[in-house]
Amino acid sequence: MTKITGYQNRPIQLGVDKKVSRSEETAPRAVPAAAGGTTAVNITDQAKQLAALEQALQNLPAVNEARVAEIRSAIQDGRYQVNPERIADKLLRFEQELGG
Repeated sequence: MTKITGYQNRPIQLGVDKKVSRSEETAPRAVPAAAGGTTAVNITDQAKQLAALEQALQNLPAVNEARVAEIRSAIQDGRYQVNPERIADKLLRFEQELGG
């Protein structure tokens, strides 16, 4: 089990053994609104940030082909160098930005 900034990554089990009935007898019913006729929903700042991030990621290509070609060429030419201090700094900065 991996723990990342307070959240645990664990597998979930889907109800593969259960049959789902689509009849109206078992369909979920609407819940009446609170007194006054409205239901308030509060979205946290973190949820808003995640939604904005998701939208930004959807607009990006899955792979930066130009960057891949550049790194591939550098590896083939023997010009690619790993800087462990830079990697460590970026990992720490990333963890700090996540709130760790």
